[in-house]
Amino acid sequence: ALIASPIPYEKSISGVCVGMDAKGNYIINPSREQLGESRLNLFVSGTEDSVMMIEGAADFLTEEEMEGAIAAGMEVISMQCKGIRMFADAALKARGVEPKLHLVRKVDDSLYEEMYDKFGPDMDKGIRTGSRLKAEVYSAFDVVEKKVKDHFLAREDQPPGYDIDVKTAFKRMASEKMRELAVSEDLRVDGRTTREVRPIEINAGYLPTECVHGSAVFTRGETQSLATVTLGDKGSRQRTETLDGEQSKRFYLQYIFPPSSVGECGRVGTPGRREIGHGNLAERGLRPVIPPESEFPYNIRVESLITESCGSSSMASVCSGTLAMLDAGVPLLRPVAGVAMGLLLPYDQKQGAGSDQDDQAVILTDILGLEDGLGTMDFKVTGDAKGITAFQLDIKCEGLSLGLLKRALEQAKEGRLHILYHMLKAKAKHSEVLSPAVPKMMTLKVPQAAIGKIIGPGGAMIRSLIEDFGLINIDIEEGGSEGVVVITSLSEESNKKAGDKVAFLVEESNNFTPAG
Repeated sequence: ALIASPIPYEKSISGVCVGMDAKGNYIINPSREQLGESRLNLFVSGTEDSVMMIEGAADFLTEEEMEGAIAAGMEVISMQCKGIRMFADAALKARGVEPKLHLVRKVDDSLYEEMYDKFGPDMDKGIRTGSRLKAEVYSAFDVVEKKVKDHFLAREDQPPGYDIDVKTAFKRMASEKMRELAVSEDLRVDGRTTREVRPIEINAGYLPTECVHGSAVFTRGETQSLATVTLGDKGSRQRTETLDGEQSKRFYLQYIFPPSSVGECGRVGTPGRREIGHGNLAERGLRPVIPPESEFPYNIRVESLITESCGSSSMASVCSGTLAMLDAGVPLLRPVAGVAMGLLLPYDQKQGAGSDQDDQAVILTDILGLEDGLGTMDFKVTGDAKGITAFQLDIKCEGLSLGLLKRALEQAKEGRLHILYHMLKAKAKHSEVLSPAVPKMMTLKVPQAAIGKIIGPGGAMIRSLIEDFGLINIDIEEGGSEGVVVITSLSEESNKKAGDKVAFLVEESNNFTPAG
């Protein structure tokens, strides 16, 4: 609709979902049933020749498999975009209208060139602070920006929107100077190299086990996440109601980003879209390593509280969540970590993919908030040495080439393995003993015919058992010839007494078999 209208919308964009079957074949726009069995759930959008965004989850796909999936999606997207463009050309011609490209506001190159010549040396000094402190880096940029505004905004007869043009030109100059420094000296504003991860500090088991079931503090530079883990029975599952009906999750992560984490005051209330999105990304990154219920019967809730932030708090949540679950005694299939990648492009290479873009691009590992704001890409990747579990790509240009994405994926692997190395030094395996505060669970198998007696009229017997023995909950699953009774309390002794009472209630005791 947009490209067939006079609105200045220059390139057609399309998107597809990509899955992978058991044989490693890519499936374009898989059905729900196919997605349920797929090792990959990838959404990719792009133009005829460039990738615009990707998002999804995977079951430890290698970088090569990811690249293949994106390429497979782009083949279809390219055909769709060509079809959209042909339709738009015909529609515009039939209506006798053309896109009003003159309405697109562009900064006059002469303004940028004058600013670059006059204040470029000041910007060179501003980006060479070498400070690891966000406040000092931003302060250096603010000094240069004030000089720029004092000079240009003091002019008379300014055209409408001139102040916006000055601000846009300043951002372009700052971004270009950052890229020049990275190309010439392999340096960034905080003194790191382009592939260097900020200093990492880890404190597993940070909070007393009397308060939480597991905890960890993960600090990377000035980004810090305090993760806590709560283990519970089936009654503690997260339940949601969607268009598909009621759903529940055995494992879920809740992400909290208070204004104080960035030194601000603000309203603290229900989570916004940003918190929900970051939490979903971190949850997708951790989900493939959660042990099956048959091996670990507990439901798992992870909370990530961001106490300070200067870039990629969602990836810090993946790291802190992994460590906190290990501290809680969750036997993860393997530890995972996450890292955010950035990109600095020349201004004239932001119009889409091309060989020049690949040659002149600078990829940054573990980006700062400033590098996210002034850079071109925010690419988050989680996983371990063997593969990728989740990913999210956002860009501020007209597309990236597949070659550039390949470089970013390879560099992201290097970064997350560095982070994972430090995580394993702090907590190599899960705790053998659960916290005393973790509820104790007892599972009993009972004949299907006895379930009614255990429940009692209107649930009276279950309520009586919970009250008499100080239980947290009794959960009953029905199915087949046998049912399963799960008793939960804070005491194994209480579980045993309640279990004996359940056994007493079962008349056909010869069919009653304890399961553990």
